Amino acid sequence: MTTSTRGAAKTPAVLVLEDGRIFRGRAYGAVGETFGEAVFSTGMTGYQETLTDPSYDRQIVVATAPQIGNTGWNDEDDESGRIWVSGYVVRDPARVPSNWRSRRSLDDELTAQGVVGISGIDTRALTRHLRERGSMRAGIFSGETLAPDAELVTRVQAQPHMKGASLYEEVATKEAYVVPAVGEKKFTVAAIDLGIKGMTPQRMAERGIEVHVLPATATAEDVYAVEPDGVFFSNGPGDPATAEGPVALMTAVLERKTPLFGICFGNQILGRALGFGTYKLKYGHRGINQPVQDRTTGKVEVTAHNHGFAVDAPLDQVSDTRFGRAEVSHVCLNDDVVEGLQLLDQPAFSVQYHPEAAAGPHDAAYLFDRFTSLMSTVREGQRA
Repeated sequence: MTTSTRGAAKTPAVLVLEDGRIFRGRAYGAVGETFGEAVFSTGMTGYQETLTDPSYDRQIVVATAPQIGNTGWNDEDDESGRIWVSGYVVRDPARVPSNWRSRRSLDDELTAQGVVGISGIDTRALTRHLRERGSMRAGIFSGETLAPDAELVTRVQAQPHMKGASLYEEVATKEAYVVPAVGEKKFTVAAIDLGIKGMTPQRMAERGIEVHVLPATATAEDVYAVEPDGVFFSNGPGDPATAEGPVALMTAVLERKTPLFGICFGNQILGRALGFGTYKLKYGHRGINQPVQDRTTGKVEVTAHNHGFAVDAPLDQVSDTRFGRAEVSHVCLNDDVVEGLQLLDQPAFSVQYHPEAAAGPHDAAYLFDRFTSLMSTVREGQRA
């Protein structure tokens, strides 16, 4: 990706899809070129958390909300140390940000981090195209002089597919670090970083958990060296079918019957460890308004999502696995996609969505309490 920043707002730009569809607009953020998988996110707010979510690595995100950038960019809401999206597509960028926490505009932050975007296109038409045709490879090109359309399409078609992409090690921490418990320490958790969002260990810390965040390459010896009461597997980007290391690690954790909780990519890893397959969704779930039913309670939650892959597990029967009985605990009410798994014979469960609510609703915050309850029950059983 090459970037320049002069006169970006007036510089011509094009979004090129691999099937030859082209949208013309203006540069937004850095000027240059970028490639990724074009996906759409339906959240009307929370763009800062979205852009800094490592799960969006190598994706060009299309905002379906018509105006983006109203609240600017602050120094508190980042979910990681940088913007991870490959590119950003908006219809109507806010001219002047207005929020008491804003420190600069979204446009300025995209430019500063070298993120190439495009504005002024019909994002409704683009979203309908992606819903009908599916998420696909794309490129954003901006500058005073652009190559012919046919050449740009050919360059997009030469890019790698998301299916088969192994990305989690690219975004994970290289060194372990600790997020201390808030108040009295009650538990210790080893969290495997596959693209973890900053709010996730914070939500655990608020419940008295000392969180040891470990690299994606951590071994079972690394995990148990911190003497964990539980193990957590985070969200992350890419195809879960490539994640042999995390699957092997989760298998080792399940063999020891340590309390286990997984989110998003972690849900897919649990599915694979239990013997289920995974598959790529046509256009995925991305946004903060997805209805999910918790089958263990019957409650319907409005939830935050960011996933393009899902677990292939039977919805209406209990499955026998090498670790005992397993069932689908949560399901998306829009399309019956598996949104959660749980073991019935040992303390392990996962969800496909984001209960840390960054950004998004807080309906699913109870899942962190469910994790602490599992750890407490196991601890009491060991004492008994």
